[in-house]
Amino acid sequence: MTPSRPSAPTLATRLPGLALLGVLAGGAALLAPVVPGVGPLVLAILFGALLANTVGVPSWAGPGVVTHSRLLELGIVLLGASLSVGDALAAGPRLFALVAATVVLGLLVVEALSRFAFDLPAKTGSVLAGGASVCGVSAAAAVSGAVGADEDQLAYVAAAILLFDAGTILLFPALGHLLDLPARTFGVWAGLAMFSTGPVAAAGFAYGPVAGQWATVTKLVRNAAIGVVAAGYSLYYARRESAADEAGERSAERVGLRGVLTSFPTFLLGFVAVAAVVNAGALPPSAVAGLQRGGDWLFALAFAGLGLDVRLAAMRAAGLKPLAVLGLSLLVVGTTTLAATALLF
Repeated sequence: MTPSRPSAPTLATRLPGLALLGVLAGGAALLAPVVPGVGPLVLAILFGALLANTVGVPSWAGPGVVTHSRLLELGIVLLGASLSVGDALAAGPRLFALVAATVVLGLLVVEALSRFAFDLPAKTGSVLAGGASVCGVSAAAAVSGAVGADEDQLAYVAAAILLFDAGTILLFPALGHLLDLPARTFGVWAGLAMFSTGPVAAAGFAYGPVAGQWATVTKLVRNAAIGVVAAGYSLYYARRESAADEAGERSAERVGLRGVLTSFPTFLLGFVAVAAVVNAGALPPSAVAGLQRGGDWLFALAFAGLGLDVRLAAMRAAGLKPLAVLGLSLLVVGTTTLAATALLF
């Protein structure tokens, strides 16, 4: 007798796992206001990791929990509603140039540290580079989808980035006061050097309203690079892997467009489409706010799922290398951007 194939998960089988993600994300949202310096996304991934490494993930939750990668992709699509082209244009050419230089510097520093100093797998280094140079976990997720990185790679990178996010929320304002930085200078510096949008805004407004405004605008300009960086990585890995599959019959430069399009992450097109629609004024403010809130909740659910993928045993096996890469890159990029920002702003 031919063994029957396992049936595909249905909505009914996914609901318990989705409910578990909702409980973790909801608990993080409720607790975040009473935990200073820690946002709901940080708590969501911590709650997920705590559950996974104590009692474990129940079998009945499995079919729903695995959908967190799709939730993350949908969250990235809705992230386009937070990008303001008008704010970016108003910031001026100096800011654009500084952001572009910072993104390139961050990519080069993390890739160099990952490949040559710490000998990390290429895709892990690329996911780290995307997260550190653009917009934290959101960019790491976009790059992960673009290059086809493993779930455990993204989970560990996300945990490492969120760990630094929690620390820099407190560290950057303290350093700004210690160095007696003007509000605008601090805001631009925080927007350039810190990893994720939420912590940047939190650190900026903790320093003052002017610093908060400049930090937010700078970070949104930097966030706009997410599509370019993820698409660039998608092209690079598609060409490299296609060339390897050809076993030398064709060079990487001759790999056709079809192979590139096959591996291109379609959710990035959704991200660009949402950003274009919102910035064209095609939606009322209430709809834009709804998209942004929806994106926040999708990220919270997805990060809870990422936390469930974090295994301390696997992190111990991987070692402290990714954390060391992020720490050194933050030191290099933070120092460089501080000098440039003080000079230009």
